[in-house]
Amino acid sequence: MFGAGGRVGSATVAEAVRRGHTVTAVVRDPAKYPDLGADQVAVVRGDVTDAAAVAALAAGHDAAVNASARLDVPSEEYFTAAARALATGLGKAGVRRLLVLGIASTLQTVPGVRIMDDPDFPEEYRVFSQGHVAEFELLREQADGLDWLMVVPPLDLSSEAPATGTYRTAVGTVIEGEGRIAHADLAVALLDEIDRPAHHKVQLAVSS
Repeated sequence: MFGAGGRVGSATVAEAVRRGHTVTAVVRDPAKYPDLGADQVAVVRGDVTDAAAVAALAAGHDAAVNASARLDVPSEEYFTAAARALATGLGKAGVRRLLVLGIASTLQTVPGVRIMDDPDFPEEYRVFSQGHVAEFELLREQADGLDWLMVVPPLDLSSEAPATGTYRTAVGTVIEGEGRIAHADLAVALLDEIDRPAHHKVQLAVSS
């Protein structure tokens, strides 16, 4: 689990543990996350943009999840570097399944038109969103050996939303209705796609 220290990452680690999985929780500084460790969790330092580190950390695992982000590095540079390192490193480690966390602004509202394409969409968020678009394109073009999936929560990814244990999905498009999901329910969706892979090489929108 890359980016295990964030809200989505920690919720995903907790859901994996609840299901009986053994997890390697990868963070930039393990000392900052003393509560992340558990009997089934090894908290380790790692860099998702380093293919050799990815290969070493992923060895012996069945799947990898990347929920990491960096605000101090240009979005497109970071997300494409991570995607490239994951494609290379997981291949060397023999790990086939990869889930990456996307962003709602890249979903289509109508065919060919994404939320981020609206002229009134804030430019600073558009730049960040473009990093995820570039990540998706790189995976589609260069990760033939991986069974990857980009899981995309709605705009309101909330720590305050009630956890229901359920969710709805759509491929590549905004889901109708209230666009909101709890971190815990997003974690359920991620683990479901590890335990019972149902979607492959697409953007999978998830929402309550």
